[in-house]
Amino acid sequence: MVYTKKSPALFIIGIIMLAIWYGADSGILSPYIEHLGGKKYKYLAELTSLPLYFGIIAAVIGLWQWFGKHTEGHWDYYSSSIAGGMFILLIAMLVRWFVAPEVAVISMAMGKVGETGAYIHKLLGLNYVVMGIVTGIIIVNVFKIPGWAENGVRLSRLGLKTGVILLGTLYSAAELKNLGGLSIIMIGFFVLGSVGMVLWLGAKRNIPNSMGGVLSAGLGVCGVSATVASAPVVQAKSVEIAYTIGTILLWGVGCMFVFPIIGNLLGMSHVQFGAWAGTGILNSAQVAGAALAYQPDGIETLKVAEIFNITRVLVLPIIVLWLAVWYVRREESVTQTVNVGRVIFEKFPVFVLGFILLFALSTTGIFAPANHYKGKYFGNTAEQGFKDEKLLKSDQIALLQSEAGKVQRQDRQQALQRLIQNGKIMTIDDDDALRGLVNAKILSGDANHILKGAHKAVRHTAKKIKAFRNWITWLFAFGLVGLGMQITVGAMRQAGGQPAVIGGVVGFTKAILSLIVVMMLVSDKV
Repeated sequence: MVYTKKSPALFIIGIIMLAIWYGADSGILSPYIEHLGGKKYKYLAELTSLPLYFGIIAAVIGLWQWFGKHTEGHWDYYSSSIAGGMFILLIAMLVRWFVAPEVAVISMAMGKVGETGAYIHKLLGLNYVVMGIVTGIIIVNVFKIPGWAENGVRLSRLGLKTGVILLGTLYSAAELKNLGGLSIIMIGFFVLGSVGMVLWLGAKRNIPNSMGGVLSAGLGVCGVSATVASAPVVQAKSVEIAYTIGTILLWGVGCMFVFPIIGNLLGMSHVQFGAWAGTGILNSAQVAGAALAYQPDGIETLKVAEIFNITRVLVLPIIVLWLAVWYVRREESVTQTVNVGRVIFEKFPVFVLGFILLFALSTTGIFAPANHYKGKYFGNTAEQGFKDEKLLKSDQIALLQSEAGKVQRQDRQQALQRLIQNGKIMTIDDDDALRGLVNAKILSGDANHILKGAHKAVRHTAKKIKAFRNWITWLFAFGLVGLGMQITVGAMRQAGGQPAVIGGVVGFTKAILSLIVVMMLVSDKV
């Protein structure tokens, strides 16, 4: 059987990509880019490079596929995936560069929502990743996937697996140094407890083992990343992955509104609320949103919530191993004794081992200083990347001095005075204090702008991590658009609403129990 189809499709995709590049590079798209964000539009460098490179590749191979002679063989099989892969990539480009920014523009024009201080696209998580999945679902259900693209669409999961591997580079064990024994026990208890509860409820409600497995990882660990990582282990279908991601996002939106209200009613400390949000809310962006909604005048809550959130990510390999053993036992025989060693060897996904390896390497400092978080680290010396031209100018110092009297908190006063004296932020603690001062909006807009610039001057992102992060971004965008193209309305109807019911029960239970534990056992120092 010959897999490569004689079709102009890939050539046309290449021409569209080249047209996008030409429009951005020549300035034809400048008015629209100005509309999408002007100077804040962050994709201009990508627009003037990626579509050129991929457009040339797609056009050249597309001509060969259109007019060339194709015979059965390995190259024929693999080359048949190129058209579908480029089709997914084109959709991901359009969503990331144009659709998602347009949605953000419309959202911001509508104003912020209530006391959350956030725009609706932030609350609903309407970023290019989520919108890529939705776009894929629309394409497959309204227009169908053409035959020339089918093999490439199946390739999309490879992008997700590679993205999970590279996630390991963004974390470092040094980030866990502030966690006490109670905090580690709390995360372990609630992660393992949530996974176990989903698996138990799934068995009681007779949902497929694959659905229960992927839902348990998503709800128990860290949302989308855990869902993607566990899916191959339990052989989850695309629709089951989509259900899990949807349940996580919807639950997270509700928690982001409700958690701050409850926290204020109970008079929770910043540390207590951060621990609760970091345990009870799954999506990282929504954890941050709830923390900032609870403490808009500082970052103490946010820092605690982030540490708890990081810890959940690092538990991921343990959960994947558990699910591998559980799934084999459930699928083969309830009574059969499972050889754990064989399961580890045969079923444990290689890409999760890749995540562990890159995390270990990241902890050594091979990609960035060992104390980094997502590649960012503090440094106010030339050796650490600080440039003298980033020192505050005399007029900036004068403005900060004139407004220093507005600051009441002693730690912020002292941090501000050291900034004025030295022209740069001197310590991580000073940086945290000044970030809190900016969030408090005590100073004028010009003064806050100066403080934000001083923060950026001492916060650096390692070049290797920046590259890894860009690759991760595109791999997840590519993979999730392709995932969406494998989800049909008929399959969703067949799955029913059980995942949402189980997700609601488990999410509510975890939120209540973690609140009780936090109020009883967590003090102002974790």
